[in-house]
Amino acid sequence: MEKPYLELRTRNTFGDIVNNYFQFLKLNFKHYLNLYLRYNAISIILTLIGSYLLVTGFMGLASRDFRFGMDSNLNTDIYLIIGGLVLVLILFITAILNYSFSSAYISEYVKHEGTVTSAGIWNSIKKNLGSIVLLVLIGIAMYMAYFVLSIALAFIPLLGMLAQYAISFTVSALFGLSFMAIFNGNKPVGEAISEAWSFTFANFIRVVFFGLVIGILNLMLTFLVLAIPGFIIGFYTYFSVESEVDFLSSTFATLVFTIGFAMFILAFIFSQALSQVAYGVLFFNLHEERYNGYLKERIDEIGVNE
Repeated sequence: MEKPYLELRTRNTFGDIVNNYFQFLKLNFKHYLNLYLRYNAISIILTLIGSYLLVTGFMGLASRDFRFGMDSNLNTDIYLIIGGLVLVLILFITAILNYSFSSAYISEYVKHEGTVTSAGIWNSIKKNLGSIVLLVLIGIAMYMAYFVLSIALAFIPLLGMLAQYAISFTVSALFGLSFMAIFNGNKPVGEAISEAWSFTFANFIRVVFFGLVIGILNLMLTFLVLAIPGFIIGFYTYFSVESEVDFLSSTFATLVFTIGFAMFILAFIFSQALSQVAYGVLFFNLHEERYNGYLKERIDEIGVNE
């Protein structure tokens, strides 16, 4: 049975856009997840390695500080440093990959009316690789400017905090919509940012609140995913302490904490990928409101049939 196709190039209210996002996930989550895991296989392995190094280094540091468990002469600082550097590098590279993957996925979905292949996504990423790199560099500058501005706003009570959140969601929207503009129309970076800027500030309230709502909902989904491993780790830690088990020097404990920490990082990364899918749904709605491309196609089809 052919999977139903959800048309995203429609003019919708705010609530309908949010509903379309979850409807899209309902129809395509299994296929999206399969491709996501294929593209992130190496990142997942490296995240596990980085988590192991970080957990080993932290537990070694704790053992020295509290004088039990591991040999105090064992230098585990290097594990902590290397693990942290590996995770930062992996998070950065994976973020770029997932912005590209999610943008390519939803663009291919619309272009081919629900038919998305791994080859199509990869070809789309390769075709726009130069624009992706340049946009990422501009994005780094944007987030650095936001960081400096947020420090200044932190000194303003309440209004400063609200301004920080508004700017944060605005920057995220600009970045996410720019990625979509690149993949949807193979546009150069300048045109993509210009279109994203126009969409964002012409619909500022809707875009900011969409980012807020989707962020909260994705965060809730992330916590649900992490609830089971979180409970297992808490359960294990509690009874280890109660039984006076030296879990700081236990290999099994290191394994448990490594997997738990890695799952937390991987859930955060996946949430980021889903957020870009949400901005893809928003992009096609705003694009249709501006250009009426799908509406014109339907009118032309009616004219031909008559």
